Formats: sequence, structure tokens, C-alpha cells
Amino acid sequence: MPCEIELLAAVDVYFRALYACDVTLLDSVFHPASSLFDVDEGSIVVDPYPAWRSVVEARKSPASVHQVRNEEIVNVSWLSEKAASVHVRLQVLDSMFVDHLSFVDGPDGWHIVAKVWHLESTL
Repeated sequence: MPCEIELLAAVDVYFRALYACDVTLLDSVFHPASSLFDVDEGSIVVDPYPAWRSVVEARKSPASVHQVRNEEIVNVSWLSEKAASVHVRLQVLDSMFVDHLSFVDGPDGWHIVAKVWHLESTL
């Protein structure tokens, strides 16, 4: 599929940013108007990217405790040459998350425009 290398590079930026809690890297891969969605106790929770960015910035990073990186791309579904949904699984400290990341390829490259996430388990 066209642009696959660039898309996978953007996914890697996402993984590295969460491993290091590096908000500069997050800013490079998230569209500033993006939102994050989860269902908690039956209610839909929506966080604008800037609010979630602050949470990531304030927490202890997996890198700081020398956690071995544990992440995988489960599936990539292409909507078009310029849009894809990427299903990933990753560990952040004692939490295993599954995320569906909606990417678009705009003038500045691939960016996440929406994230639906779920806490799969705690370790």
C-alpha cells in the first residue's frame, strides 16, 4: 500500500512518545484538534488531545523505570491512500492498553486525528 513506510514510522513515533512520556514527540504525531475516547463504567469519556497530553507529561515514564518496551501493531486497515486505522497494543507501566488510532496523511505527514482506547488489563 502506498505510504505504508511513512505510516508505520508515525506509529513508531507514537510508541516512542508514550514510552518516554515525551510530549514533543506526541505533538509531532497528534493533530492538535484530535480527541481521545474511552468507555468507563458505561459512560463515553472524551478527552481533547491537550488535556490528555498534560496527563502524559505529568506521569512517570516507562523509560524512567527501564521497563522493556512491549508494543505491537495488531492490524492496519487502509481507508484510502491518505487515511488508515491502526490497531495497536502496548504496555505503559503496569497497564496493557489496546488503541485504535485514526491517521490521516495531510500536508505535514501522518497525524492521529482520533484515538479510541481501552485498558485491557493491569499487570
